[in-house]
Amino acid sequence: MATTTVAVINQKGGTGKTTTTINLGSALSKLGKRVLLVDLDPQGNLSYSLAVTEPKATLADAFLGNTTLQEVLVEKDGLWIAPGSNELVDIEISLVSQPEREKFLYSMLKDLKGFDYILIDCPPSLSVLTLNALTASDEVLIPLQMEVLTLQGLDQILNTVQKIKKAFNPKLKIKGIVVVMFDMRRKLSLEVLEYLQQNVKEHIFKQSIRLNVKLAEAPSFGRSIMEYDATSNGAKDYMALAEEFITR
Repeated sequence: MATTTVAVINQKGGTGKTTTTINLGSALSKLGKRVLLVDLDPQGNLSYSLAVTEPKATLADAFLGNTTLQEVLVEKDGLWIAPGSNELVDIEISLVSQPEREKFLYSMLKDLKGFDYILIDCPPSLSVLTLNALTASDEVLIPLQMEVLTLQGLDQILNTVQKIKKAFNPKLKIKGIVVVMFDMRRKLSLEVLEYLQQNVKEHIFKQSIRLNVKLAEAPSFGRSIMEYDATSNGAKDYMALAEEFITR
């Protein structure tokens, strides 16, 4: 199986992007896939959530050419992680003036072998780092909360993907939209979901991710939901999503 690289994007913070990257990756691993998680967010939330807090080197070192991406990787609970750090802020600033600034991550990832999936946790902005992720990826996954402002943000994401597809990466396609932090008791959530289903042509995964206390607790223990509580609704939802993800 060839490697499939997926950019997990949403330009807003707190939308379940990192949670989805970690737990979809963990579920795919449980299904026998070899998975690499790339923490491209300068906040380093993915690395922190998996207790990768003092790595020997980070993704920023690979961007600078101080080390290879292969040497940066850390293994944790059956996953491989390319740790992020706040030094990626400086990397982003320096990339702005570089020729072919959008291809740095692509150049690093193309030499990696042996992974079924590479999931990239993007910054909560449509930045140069996000541009790198989209140029390096085959597919885009969009976690969305069912809120009114979500609809405005989704248009922006879809427009950005189309521009990058046209300018830098013609093979890029949208894998789909994942409904996260879903509360079926809220009328608004159901109304927004219905609107999306009727008005957005992009695929919406049937499996949504319910609001779940265990999902919120897991990062405090440095574990994915699969490792923290495999019997929780959060674990069940992400496992079902992973199965749908593979067959899509």
